Amino acid sequence: MRNAFALTALLAPLALGACGDPAPSYIDQAWVRLSPNKDMPSAGYFVAHGGDSGAQIRGVITDYALKVEMHESVAKNGVMSMKPVDSVDVPAKGEVAFAPGGKHLMLWGVNDTAIGRGKMQLTFLMGNGDRLLVDAVIRKPEAAGASGPAKEHDEH
Repeated sequence: MRNAFALTALLAPLALGACGDPAPSYIDQAWVRLSPNKDMPSAGYFVAHGGDSGAQIRGVITDYALKVEMHESVAKNGVMSMKPVDSVDVPAKGEVAFAPGGKHLMLWGVNDTAIGRGKMQLTFLMGNGDRLLVDAVIRKPEAAGASGPAKEHDEH
């Protein structure tokens, strides 16, 4: 009887650990590349992680830009173009990257205050009603002729 009690005492924490909350969806690696021309939109990038049950991004808003849209770069007949995206599904335990040359945010009229701070807060509107607040680092455009890593594909 003592051995059964000891075994139960040892296994109880493992059993309770399996009853924890499911892993949540989250957003990380957010950044915004400012457009060199203030009249043209800037581009935003991030990685969305689906958690245990997956997620859907329905939109992105911010107080630091006049307008934000989700877009996707697509190649058709050898020509790259962009199209707006209403929502993006993020698979359970998977991820979706918004990266140069693919899915991205377009941000019009980025606020000078955010530019001065070097970051801006983005609010991700999720399909389940959640709102995820994420700080995005602002990267200023590279000077013409600057050397360094290979330049990223420019959507705009």
